[in-house]
Amino acid sequence: MSDDILTPERVVLADRTPTREEAIRDVGRLLVEAGAVRPGYVDSMLAREATVSTSMGNYLAIPHGTNEGREFIHRTALAVIRYPSAIDWDGDEVRFVVGIAGRENEHLEILGRIAVLFSDDDDVQALLAAPDAAALFAIISAVNEE
Repeated sequence: MSDDILTPERVVLADRTPTREEAIRDVGRLLVEAGAVRPGYVDSMLAREATVSTSMGNYLAIPHGTNEGREFIHRTALAVIRYPSAIDWDGDEVRFVVGIAGRENEHLEILGRIAVLFSDDDDVQALLAAPDAAALFAIISAVNEE
């Protein structure tokens, strides 16, 4: 099993555009299937979203669990889904949903790397234009770098 925070199996190009809640469940399912979290973590992701929007602008949302949800995390991991059209995310347009589960405070550094990537308009355009999941992974896998 890879120790990488993000692996190719957890980078998905969706063929439909769901609701915000469905998108959180979709990305959470990827984290559960990877063995990074137990299913209760997905509920804590939804609980956090109910209190504060995880939309970051530039088509990005980063749903993550509440502090209480940390008990469900086995290891730090990311999952990324790109949707074909924008999800209405509390008034923002979101096409990239990046689910994150972090042990201790490991997720803070990862969040910083994602924020840098999505703060550059050229990088965002490249992410939007990636023709397949492998190409998207090639760009976004920079989050694995130490």
